[in-house]
Amino acid sequence: MNLPEIIKNSEAYVAERFPVEKMSYSAMVVKKEVPVHRLSWAYYMGGLALFFFGVQMVTGLLLLFYYQPTVSDAHASVEFITDHVPGGSLVRNMHAWASSMMIAAVMVHLLTAFAMKAFAKPREITWVTGVVLLGITFGLGFTGYLLPWHQVAVNATKIGLQSVQEVGQYLPGAMAEWPRIVKETIQGEAAVGQATLSRFFALHVIILPLAMMATLGLHLLSVQLHGMSRGIDGPPKRQEKFFPTFFIKDLTVWGFAFIILFVIALCVPFESLYSYPLFEPFNPKGSTPDGIKPEWYFYFLYYPLELLPFWVILVGSTVLGAVLMGTPWIFQNTSRKTLQILTVLAALYLFVMTVFGEQIYHMFKG
Repeated sequence: MNLPEIIKNSEAYVAERFPVEKMSYSAMVVKKEVPVHRLSWAYYMGGLALFFFGVQMVTGLLLLFYYQPTVSDAHASVEFITDHVPGGSLVRNMHAWASSMMIAAVMVHLLTAFAMKAFAKPREITWVTGVVLLGITFGLGFTGYLLPWHQVAVNATKIGLQSVQEVGQYLPGAMAEWPRIVKETIQGEAAVGQATLSRFFALHVIILPLAMMATLGLHLLSVQLHGMSRGIDGPPKRQEKFFPTFFIKDLTVWGFAFIILFVIALCVPFESLYSYPLFEPFNPKGSTPDGIKPEWYFYFLYYPLELLPFWVILVGSTVLGAVLMGTPWIFQNTSRKTLQILTVLAALYLFVMTVFGEQIYHMFKG
């Protein structure tokens, strides 16, 4: 294939993924339709994830008025927000609960999109940006966990960063040092301290949100240009207008989600799920708490890591990441029935590890 043909094919590929003729209010809003079928509920999951991200942005900005990103004041500032700022406890609870709800919504959205083969040509960009958004969402959860600077969060972060360095023992030659360099770059100093907190704060409130918004913009543009995936093998029962019919339904779902979030945040403090409120402030001379573990959305990786050799989890995670990014090409000829079976198996694994992971761990470790 000569250069002119390569250029021509590249132009055709880009034009099919970003059809500029559809970049109009009429095509993207007025004429856009949404299929109606037995899996139509899945179309609301992306919007729901977007709603919870919006809640995160608003509540996070409110928390910034009082939060102090220093090792000496971080824990005290969170206590001050919780106990003394009017409405502070509610805002903090909404931020924490919305974080978990957002991650759950993104995970369900990814699974349902896979089951419905929403990655099929020409929606490859939609899928890839969705996977990137999932990674950024996990990054927000990981960096935000450290900010209250309590004993459990700091020690959990140490373990997470140490896992990065352990990758080096499986790499050849000079590459073995790369994970240590990455760890120390993220950590900022020899041990988890002020530099780490500052970097996690910057990642959590500036870098990752900006990356999220940029990727989200490309993701939503792709969705609007190509419309909703058909989602099923046969023709849908009918089509409904995106605006105003589906849009109003989407807003209704957001309304119910807000009411549920508000009531839970008002009645159930997020830290009430743990053994003691807000945990203890981090003490560098203190011992690592027993039973330390990450947030629930990392259980699918945490418990296998506790039971299996590190290299098994490393290989599995690498393969999973590659498969997720390559899904539009790996599964391009796979039937939706097969995809749905794989989705059920993946969902079952996530559910079992999240709900029963601790029992499984004790079963094998005695």
